[in-house]
Amino acid sequence: MNIDSLLFPFHHFGVHLGLSRIVKLLANLGNPHERVPTIHVAGTNGKGSVCAYLSSVLTEAGYRTGRYTSPHLVDWTERICVNEEQISHEEFCKLLLTVQAAISLDDEYPTQFEVITAAAWLYFAQQQVDVAVIEVGLGGRLDATNVISDPLVTVITSISREHWQQLGPTVADIAGEKAGILKSGCPAVVGTLPEDAEKVVRSRAQELQCPLILPQPTHQISDKLAEYQSIFQAKTIKYPLPLQGQIQLTNSALALAALEVLQQKGWQISEEAIINGIAKTKWPGRMQWISWHNHKLLIDGAHNPASAQVLRDYVDILNSQSVTWVMGMLSTKDHADILQALLKPNDQLYLVPVPDNNSADTEYLAKLANDICPELTLCQTYPDLPLALETAFNSTDNLVVLCGSLYLIGHFLGTSDGS
Repeated sequence: MNIDSLLFPFHHFGVHLGLSRIVKLLANLGNPHERVPTIHVAGTNGKGSVCAYLSSVLTEAGYRTGRYTSPHLVDWTERICVNEEQISHEEFCKLLLTVQAAISLDDEYPTQFEVITAAAWLYFAQQQVDVAVIEVGLGGRLDATNVISDPLVTVITSISREHWQQLGPTVADIAGEKAGILKSGCPAVVGTLPEDAEKVVRSRAQELQCPLILPQPTHQISDKLAEYQSIFQAKTIKYPLPLQGQIQLTNSALALAALEVLQQKGWQISEEAIINGIAKTKWPGRMQWISWHNHKLLIDGAHNPASAQVLRDYVDILNSQSVTWVMGMLSTKDHADILQALLKPNDQLYLVPVPDNNSADTEYLAKLANDICPELTLCQTYPDLPLALETAFNSTDNLVVLCGSLYLIGHFLGTSDGS
């Protein structure tokens, strides 16, 4: 028995937003989510690394900490962790069987994400965690994680135009969905948002009387050190930043602000736990340097225009020469905007399909890329990733970056020997 075969019956339901199925399923399981104090994190980009910072610091502070994130890169078990340890395959299978048994034949069948979410709540309740850091899957208001009536704190990291097919055509529509995680009287930590989005979130926070906390990005004071100005006290905290890119000044500030809210509520989180917890944070597949066949390779999901811009900014800061991009994208993404953010004259582009997924056609992407940036020195399609990487490294001394889809990064990490 394995996780894939247990989840397969639910696979064809795809994205089907709504809370009625998960509410019934959790009720059949004895409402485990009601026994778990929760930090709820939504946002277009940054929510994964904010969750990683939070769970690392809370674990370091001595709290038994659950973390639920999606998607996974290589293995389903990455999604559910306690104290930074992934759930075992055996435990995950047991939970899935329990959840399956709780599905009433009279009820509408739940989606795959709802089944996994129910399994996560059940695991955290069984493990008697002190707190669970829960990442929204898609949107917020109708996401399966949004069954929490009284979170400790909510976080909205960023809002840009992604998943608009499900969430609405404008940034304001999407903000309305993300703001759906705000709860009456519960403090909300919110990142810098586009003006239209901020209006929507502010208005919802006002309606629900949520104290709104809007931290500024922290200051970089050296290569690997940042400084955070406390919101509630006249003091600063200096801490090392293990994750790459300017955006982590924002993401770490959001995590630190959420931790300050917990401190205000009486949680014992020392400055030492904050510094050590952030230093130990890992979030693979996002601006990560690895060695591939003795070559230095930068990998990053960069699967929407905002994250593509963040990646381009990072590459520009550390690299003065042209860039060789090895890319694959899903068919549902905003291809033109992503390519626009990444490509500059004299760059090279190697396009590959995303295996086992609804991949965008590489010939179509090549034509689009040449239209957007005619000054590329090379734009080619390859049938698979290893061949594209090998050719890229053999043909140039440029910085080589693999990006465009978390699923592509996951495939690479799952199949690469990294040697």
